[in-house]
Amino acid sequence: MVTPLVALVGRPNVGKSTLFNRIVGERVAIIEDVAGTTRDRLYYEADWAGREFTIVDTGGLEIEPGSDMAQRVRQQAEVAIAEADVVVFVVDVRQGVTPGDLDVAKILRGTEKPVVVAVNKADSMAQQLSAAEFYSLGLPAVFSLSALHGTGTGDLLDAVVERLPPPTEEVPDETGGVRVALVGRPNVGKSSLFNAIAGKERAVVTDIPGTTRDVVDTRLEFDGRALTLLDTAGMRRRGKVEHGIEYFSVLRTARAIERADVVVVVIDAMEGVTAQDTHLAGFARDQAKGIVLVVNKWDVMPRSNQVRQDWTLRIREDMKFIPYAPLYFVSATERWNIGDVVSEVFKIWDERHKRVPTPTLNEFLQEAVHAHSPGATRGRPFKIYYVTQATVNPPTFVFFVNDASLVQFSYQRYLENRLREAFGFEGTAIRLIFRTRVERGAAKRA
Repeated sequence: MVTPLVALVGRPNVGKSTLFNRIVGERVAIIEDVAGTTRDRLYYEADWAGREFTIVDTGGLEIEPGSDMAQRVRQQAEVAIAEADVVVFVVDVRQGVTPGDLDVAKILRGTEKPVVVAVNKADSMAQQLSAAEFYSLGLPAVFSLSALHGTGTGDLLDAVVERLPPPTEEVPDETGGVRVALVGRPNVGKSSLFNAIAGKERAVVTDIPGTTRDVVDTRLEFDGRALTLLDTAGMRRRGKVEHGIEYFSVLRTARAIERADVVVVVIDAMEGVTAQDTHLAGFARDQAKGIVLVVNKWDVMPRSNQVRQDWTLRIREDMKFIPYAPLYFVSATERWNIGDVVSEVFKIWDERHKRVPTPTLNEFLQEAVHAHSPGATRGRPFKIYYVTQATVNPPTFVFFVNDASLVQFSYQRYLENRLREAFGFEGTAIRLIFRTRVERGAAKRA
């Protein structure tokens, strides 16, 4: 399914990070009473009333003294409008309607994109009544709330979900082959890697529009096999995100990861693994994508086996949550190992489309349970009756059990490791789903 995007926009220090955390249900964004505080993760999966969406905190629309305010506000607002399915415009009831709010509202009124105004910090009844002032922005959907205390956020989310586009399933263009997203922070060499892949004795077949706006995908052929490179934008390291359009690059990156079959996480050999690198890889894992780790600019590193081994150990430790992801050291400018990366992408594509027959799976299950019994949880035994593979890309396995609430994470990880040992699935995430099967006797009594 194509996951819709919801963007939080607004001036600094209006409580976007607090609202972000409230919506996702975790303390993901860093919250400080300092305007312009950056966070180490800007997007997250959320759901409300049965609808899933990606929530994106875009950072503050800060207007610096002496800057061209109209140009800066327009640039940021237009990108948010272009990328998001619903825009949540966060304002501060304590500050009232500011000139900056009026400028953003003017741009939002000129679009057909759904906009919901979140009047934050309305902690008292008097402040809730003061929220009516924000109807002067000319945006009809205005909701008072306190992101800190949670009051009013349910009504806001009801309005957001109501304005989301109907659930749709993206129909992949089979002629485009494997869809690959090159992701990473700016200046890690994504563009050079893109050019190296596209220009190494390959012909660009066509430029095709993607499902996201302002995105052009590049379709290539390698030895008779098709590959489509998805357009993405980079992310700066923490504390280095500049004002302007770059705030919204995470929107394109998140959507590109969602659309991809395989995600190539590009790491800078000069800097090593950063928090942003791990978050990008974590998002790709959460989306159950194939993942390749690529350390670029290796041509500037000492040519020593010991250096490579040390780097490998360091990266494996930093990326220990994706031990199945292959690792390559490349130079995009010198075209070192580029062909190996492309070959690996196709291998992962094949692994993601691998099917295991149900009889074979259940033989595997008997051996796995015999070697390590699932035991009991809260005094109740956990039983697995059988398993089947539900789908591919990503490989998804459904285990029918006596009570799905009894499954422990450690045993789920054990089953995943045994599945990989038995059947491979190198380079790709796999999904394990546990479903409660009502026994016949219990069903009759019910």
